[in-house]
Amino acid sequence: METIRGYIDKFIHESADGVFKILVLVSKGKETVCLGNCSDLEIGENVELEGEFFDAPGYGKEFRISSYRVHIPEDSESIERYLGSGAIKGLGMVLAARIVEKFGDDTLRIIDEEPERLAEIKGVSRRRAMEIAVQVEEKRDLRDAMIFLSQYGISQNLSVKIFDTYGISLKKVMKENPYKLAEDIRGVGFITADNIALKMGIPENSAHRIRCAMLYILQQASGEGHTYLPVGELMSRVKELINTDEEIIKNELSGLTLDRKVIIRDEKAYTAQFFYAEQNCARLLNDLNMPLERFTGEDEEILLGKLKTVAGAQGMDVDRIQLEAVEGCIKNSVFILTGGPGTGKTTTINLMIGYFLSCQMSVMLAAPTGRAAKRMSEATGFEAMTIHRLLEVGGGQDNDSNMYFQKNEESPLETDVIIIDEVSMVDILLFQGLLKAIVPGTRLILVGDAAQLPSVGPGQVLRELIDSGAFPCQKLKKIFRQAEDSDIVVNAHKINKGEDIRLDTASKDFLFLERDSYSTIREIMVWMMKDKLPGYCDADVFDIQVLTPVRRGMLGCVELNTYLQGILNPPEAGKREHMSGDILFREGDKVMQVKNDYKLEWNIYGNYRTIIESGLGVFNGDTGIITEIDEAAGMMKVRFDDRRVAVYPFAILDELEPAYAITIHKSQGSEYPAVIIPMLDVPEIMRYRNLLYTGVTRGKKCVVLLGRSSIVREMIKNESGKSRYTSLRERIAEICG
Repeated sequence: METIRGYIDKFIHESADGVFKILVLVSKGKETVCLGNCSDLEIGENVELEGEFFDAPGYGKEFRISSYRVHIPEDSESIERYLGSGAIKGLGMVLAARIVEKFGDDTLRIIDEEPERLAEIKGVSRRRAMEIAVQVEEKRDLRDAMIFLSQYGISQNLSVKIFDTYGISLKKVMKENPYKLAEDIRGVGFITADNIALKMGIPENSAHRIRCAMLYILQQASGEGHTYLPVGELMSRVKELINTDEEIIKNELSGLTLDRKVIIRDEKAYTAQFFYAEQNCARLLNDLNMPLERFTGEDEEILLGKLKTVAGAQGMDVDRIQLEAVEGCIKNSVFILTGGPGTGKTTTINLMIGYFLSCQMSVMLAAPTGRAAKRMSEATGFEAMTIHRLLEVGGGQDNDSNMYFQKNEESPLETDVIIIDEVSMVDILLFQGLLKAIVPGTRLILVGDAAQLPSVGPGQVLRELIDSGAFPCQKLKKIFRQAEDSDIVVNAHKINKGEDIRLDTASKDFLFLERDSYSTIREIMVWMMKDKLPGYCDADVFDIQVLTPVRRGMLGCVELNTYLQGILNPPEAGKREHMSGDILFREGDKVMQVKNDYKLEWNIYGNYRTIIESGLGVFNGDTGIITEIDEAAGMMKVRFDDRRVAVYPFAILDELEPAYAITIHKSQGSEYPAVIIPMLDVPEIMRYRNLLYTGVTRGKKCVVLLGRSSIVREMIKNESGKSRYTSLRERIAEICG
């Protein structure tokens, strides 16, 4: 680690959020280009930087900042340079020179203690003098805050957020209730707030601590997919976290319910957000589920004839169950279509679209992820978009509580029919946002496979809608002739029924290789991806997806991505790289967005680099390729599967991960020419049927399982899976009857 000291002469580049900066530091007349996260630094400031020099291709030697300290200007020259740098609004070099000429080395003390004396300078009114003093004071307050917070291990970037939230009252808030940080500021959770509080001497049985711990536990539970926790389980989890008497916890839980931050219903503890989300969804569904015009027997015959005409015109081979499904969505405002692979869901959707268009009705198509929407577009021939884009999302980065949709009750979606595919992936908050944007009289058709894994977010919407029995639902069961030739489809249905499957290499599209060695499985994986499957499946090597049940371990996606990157996208001359945390990104890498970012801008380009569409928002699960890394500009460019191109400042690269291997959970809604699934070190807690079923159904032309047959058979037999605490079904029963 090296240290350099000087003053900031200018900024060459600044990221959109102001966190990452490239600056020129002048030290003893010599200029050094420095770059790093330094959101609060200003031109003209005297700073001491810690970091390392590195060779930037095409730019020479530069300095990467790891930490910094600001020094108060001590001599007349430094003070004049700071005041005239532009850091103080309305104060340029000429006026700064006059002030320093008058007060010399005593200038900053005068501004601090006797600001009215600045009016002695020609051209400075008393009002302007006070404005200058206020700005200097604010800068000093930020410095003081950062020094105060640094003793509790809080980073500079987070310190700026805390100061922006509380201003000069920051110390008062911290001393009274440091747990408030966890409520008000993204990036501060209970653990951080608790560490600060205990260092500040806040008692371990403080009411603030216990309440914050309870909200933290409920928040953690939502990350596990729950919308509530049984009160007993909440109490035991809190007790385990903070080791506090159960009676005290119970008293503080009563306080949270009085404040309406926690809702208790039938011994179930909800945060207000999730209780009202489930309640709102039930109410909005009830409003949508209005009766439509009754059909007479004659009308039924006319309708059936029209459907057969539409099917014939499009060359569709449909059976009675599919025709009944389409009739169901014609007769009902809310309709659910479900079924496994090869059962004709896509054909049925196309028949629905064809019928509604023949009646001059408008239709909108959407799916939860970009890849699922792209697949829906290819299957139907009509534009489909993500639900977020459909609803015109906006809001705070990676914070669903600040997320808002421009399409809502006041500005609803203007269409006759809305068809949503892959509904098993839709969580309760997104479903609530969708329902708010649909006016009664609009048909809502929900399509999905209830046997798939539930959504990554809280809730299990599709499962509970079906189980409620409150809405008409058609399940497609027949496997169509063309699908019967696929062992992927046949085996998927067997897995879903808990039936044994053949595990060998005799199939043309479903292969199992019994292997008991990590290194052997890795070697076969690479051989399959590079040599065997691309030609067999007519696919690019990057289209072949490794799906793993786990994140950690030799066959988890973290380790596999490092391994596969070195083989599939090795370093080359001219191929630029950037290290972010413990992840090395390289041009040409396959990457995935792992957080919702509602503010990130994207463009779709046409010929000659013309922008044909722009928008905001990149979402959890979106995948793409790194096309450019620019160290000097501090940014990385990613082109996603749906042609959107987004520019990532280095400061937000924690939103991306390599995607040569991804978890099965992250693959929901996607389809790949071929998938490879390691089955060697699957933890017992994850050996359940719908995890295996979801992974297998992601493969279109070929599925390869590598590992132990005993694990595969155990997963087929285990129907239970990971249960979730959700109650949309109960809310529907209360409201819809």
